[in-house]
Amino acid sequence: MPKAKSPIIGKYIDPLVDFAFKKIFGSEPNKDLLIAFLNEVFRGRKFIVDLVYNKNEYPGDLKDEGAAIFDLLCTGDKGDQFLIEVQRGKQGLFKERALFYTSRLISDQAPKGNRSAWAYNITEVYLIALLEDFTLEGTQKMAHLHDICLCNRDTGEIFYDKLGYTFIELSKFVKEDTELESELDKWLYVLKNMSRMDKIPVYLRKPIFEKLFTIAEYTNLTKEEKTMYDSSLKYKWDNKNVLDYAIKEAKQEGKVEEARAIAREFKKMGISNEDIAKGTGLSIEEIEKL
Repeated sequence: MPKAKSPIIGKYIDPLVDFAFKKIFGSEPNKDLLIAFLNEVFRGRKFIVDLVYNKNEYPGDLKDEGAAIFDLLCTGDKGDQFLIEVQRGKQGLFKERALFYTSRLISDQAPKGNRSAWAYNITEVYLIALLEDFTLEGTQKMAHLHDICLCNRDTGEIFYDKLGYTFIELSKFVKEDTELESELDKWLYVLKNMSRMDKIPVYLRKPIFEKLFTIAEYTNLTKEEKTMYDSSLKYKWDNKNVLDYAIKEAKQEGKVEEARAIAREFKKMGISNEDIAKGTGLSIEEIEKL
């Protein structure tokens, strides 16, 4: 496998890198950034006034049950819980993992003792997932935002509105800066492109984005933070290199299998192995084995 190129450090850190995402959105002094982003994600359906950060490691109820580790877990001013995840590569059973995480947050609301007074008064739970390098199976080809809730399959009527999943496929968000229509568009554009910018654009000259760009400026990081970011960025690029290589190999293997299938058909037609080799690029030895 080819060696990964060293990532280029720009003026602004990449907000989708693990360290950068948590520095920008995961600290008490910067919670106004996360609140502003989440309010745009909910598009007026909810309005968050304040957030409290919770521990991102969620222990299992049983001794041998593994802990769930979240990117960010917050509680809103009304007791609602927000789980924010950044998924950088395709992961098997990702939908199931999302369901498992939110189910843990719901089941943990039950008191350990007498539950009669509780009466299943469940607070709201939401998962917001930013998907960087992969798309969800079964989603619309061009849609980048998927707002999921429990509803009646036949009528579309919402059955339960205190549990929700928002999946944002950034690879499908392809708007240019001149095409941004909403504040959410601006947030997604910044998340995807800020590491390639050399200054804050005029259309983002608002206090909340100015604060974001100030925090994200690489030269404003401490020496320790720069080391942590550099390591996190290298990890991201190493993983991307592995993924790109695997995709390239898979495509190449697919072409070889296609050539073998064609060669088998040619053999059935009585075409000589030499001519088949010329037409498919396979060796005569390999064709003889088919």
